[in-house]
Amino acid sequence: MGGTSGKPMNLTLEVWRQRGPDAPGDFVTYRAEGISSDASFLEMLDVVNERLTAQGDEPIAFSHDCREGICGSCALMINGAAHGPVTGAATCQVHMRSFVDGQTIVVEPWRAQPFPVIKDLVVDRSALDRIVQAGGFITAATGGARDANEILVPKTDADVAMDAAACIGCGACVAACPNGSASLFTGAKLTHLNVLPQGQPERYRRTLGMVAQMDIEGFGGCTLYGECQDACPKLISIDTIGRMNRDYIRATLTQQPERSGSGEG
Repeated sequence: MGGTSGKPMNLTLEVWRQRGPDAPGDFVTYRAEGISSDASFLEMLDVVNERLTAQGDEPIAFSHDCREGICGSCALMINGAAHGPVTGAATCQVHMRSFVDGQTIVVEPWRAQPFPVIKDLVVDRSALDRIVQAGGFITAATGGARDANEILVPKTDADVAMDAAACIGCGACVAACPNGSASLFTGAKLTHLNVLPQGQPERYRRTLGMVAQMDIEGFGGCTLYGECQDACPKLISIDTIGRMNRDYIRATLTQQPERSGSGEG
């Protein structure tokens, strides 16, 4: 990783350091020397952290897990772009050959009110989890598994659902949006259930619940800038936002408020 393969590169990093949610933060300059051009961005940070640790300094905190573009943990703003300069890739899939030898790279956490900084480059994205908890599920009867071909799904609907289900919940759409909107995330989570037969019983309750939770979390409104789909590592289309909006309008017109208590009145 530090130069055993690929062309060695020398880089300057401007990294956001912040000890905790309530602590002040600032950029700190680091030299990343002898970094292989074949290394991933996270491997480059690993090398920097190894060197910081060896000299007795505190390593840079950043999130990572699978490092295969699936988990959505590696949420970094790199030179002002969510996940960096490569289209359709998470931070862990960005390699140092995407940069130029001698370049200065600015590394920041997601900047959005619902994503408070935990430490350095790590933010709390549990607001997205709460949106899913507000309706991202279906009701299914218990018992033996049904035959796979018992519920017929049109190919076009299956394709739309699968494309939306590719969302990894990284929050790049929020970080890239000038309004800090989570509409692409919420639209994707709604679309992959709402277009399938299995998702129909809760379709409108699901839509009302998840949109309401999105507002409660403090995300901004969507004005269809389109930066969200450009930043999405899975290239999810803003068509999902249109489907969400249509279902939300239908839901507000057709769903009756649930009554509390019992009896008439």
